Amino acid sequence: MSDDFRSAALAAAELVSDYLDELPGRPVWQPMDPADRQALLELKLPEQGAPLEELLAVIGEQVLPAPMGNGSPRFFGWVNSAPQPAGVLATLAAAAMNPSSAGGDHADVHLERAVVRWIAELVGFPHPAGGGILTSGTSMATILCLAAARHRAARRAGHDLRQDGLAGLPPLVGYVTGETHSCVRKAAELLGLGSRHLRTVATDAEGRLDTAALRAAVAEDRAAGRLPFLVVASAGTVGTGAVDPFHPIADLCAEEGLWLHVDGAYGAFGVLDGTIAHRYAGMDRADSLALDPHKWLGVPVDCGCALVRDTEELRATFSLVPSYLRDEAAGELGWFSEYGTEQTRPFRSLKVWATIAHRGRAGIAADIARCTALARRLGELVATDPELELLAPVETSIVAFRYRPAGLSEQELDALNGRLPVAVQQRGRVFVTGALLGGREMLRACLLNAATTQDDLHLLLAEVRAAGAELTEGPPTP
Repeated sequence: MSDDFRSAALAAAELVSDYLDELPGRPVWQPMDPADRQALLELKLPEQGAPLEELLAVIGEQVLPAPMGNGSPRFFGWVNSAPQPAGVLATLAAAAMNPSSAGGDHADVHLERAVVRWIAELVGFPHPAGGGILTSGTSMATILCLAAARHRAARRAGHDLRQDGLAGLPPLVGYVTGETHSCVRKAAELLGLGSRHLRTVATDAEGRLDTAALRAAVAEDRAAGRLPFLVVASAGTVGTGAVDPFHPIADLCAEEGLWLHVDGAYGAFGVLDGTIAHRYAGMDRADSLALDPHKWLGVPVDCGCALVRDTEELRATFSLVPSYLRDEAAGELGWFSEYGTEQTRPFRSLKVWATIAHRGRAGIAADIARCTALARRLGELVATDPELELLAPVETSIVAFRYRPAGLSEQELDALNGRLPVAVQQRGRVFVTGALLGGREMLRACLLNAATTQDDLHLLLAEVRAAGAELTEGPPTP
């Protein structure tokens, strides 16, 4: 290792440390200066290489000053977390080793098996050896889980899916709600199922899947000659964080022979909070669970995880071992590349290990409980504010609300709340995003950062009211 790298690595550590230290006092997000944006867009391919010191200067001057904003404790947008420091450090070491975690006898492979088991233990999901794999995120984990569900359905129908494809099978039908994440539809389309055969079933007044409506839809599809095979339930819906009733859904799936997949991308780790753990009863009965350590756990992006009850079903869906990859030392479980689509796989497990090991189960549970308590407090503040309206009960750490000043029609309120998120973001003091709920525009605040304070909640609502007033009344006269 050259002195050039050593000195540059020390300088990089100082640069990153300063960046993280300064985050709380900076604007959460601001639009980039057009000239700075254009400078990045028009970077020319260099003919000659640059020294590491010069590259660090570019990072410090042109990249770090323009963050997405998710490192700030006042970032309430989407479901993007601040990175845990232990994970940041581990990412550097993993990059230095730079293995392919497809398989073999090296540290990253064995560490991944351990941290997948840790994740399963954290959320209380049964973990047979080989019953899980780290992915780029829940979008990819969903593809793996739905592929295994499709494979099982075809096998039970006497069809060799890997050899013959979907041709000759009755239409396979899956069931979702209107709040199911878009990654499920993407997975269905990519797997050749077709979004037409992903049926949206009704929800109850709280946004949870209605099992009576599900039962009726399954019966209708069977009568029409279609092949029901999948139900997707949520451990925290996109819009409001609602958790579906797992026990009755699992009962129905067992009766009908359906694969139960749970989308726990963001919300599954909420089971660690004793105050809301009862909402997750029955989640452990799912056939598969997709979740994101890079959300509530704060593992640096990217890191998702697919957990499956039937290891051999997942392996039979993907295993393909050409002669040049035969490995007598692989052991009974084989390579990770037999359980998914990636052959060359990054060393994701080290940052997962560091993040969980640094906080421990107790620390993680305390962080999550703090976020859910803050979300409930935010819900209370919204509910008692005459200019705001709480749109759904706070079940996890998402608060769905809207700005509702007096004297505006429903149409005007919808237009106002549709414009409001960007207006708040551009002010730079807090960051919140919007969504549709029941066809209405709303603000959707997601709390993932345990460093957030009650003062930050008050600031969020003050900024919403201030930006809303400006949009309603126009800018003041100079």
